[in-house]
Amino acid sequence: MATGAAALGREVTLFATNAGIGLLLEGQALAEDPREALLTARGVAGIGVLWAAARELGIRCIACEAGLAAEGLRDAALSPGVERAGVATFFEAVSNGQIVTL
Repeated sequence: MATGAAALGREVTLFATNAGIGLLLEGQALAEDPREALLTARGVAGIGVLWAAARELGIRCIACEAGLAAEGLRDAALSPGVERAGVATFFEAVSNGQIVTL
């Protein structure tokens, strides 16, 4: 959803917390998940493709500081360009914009 919105010119901020933070870790293994090959075979963009698109589209990515701590990842290396911040920073970035949670 984030890449689709950004492709349409919308400003997008991705906020990940707890288990979702795995996507934002440097060298994250989600792109190497066996499901990636299955998605590719079915003609569907996998997380690796979507992550690259998110970067190209300028999507702002925030890893929740509390979520990092909860997952034991307080000192984990994040992918380049990913910010460490709290939920207040996310709400400030979104302001009165639309919020979608999954």
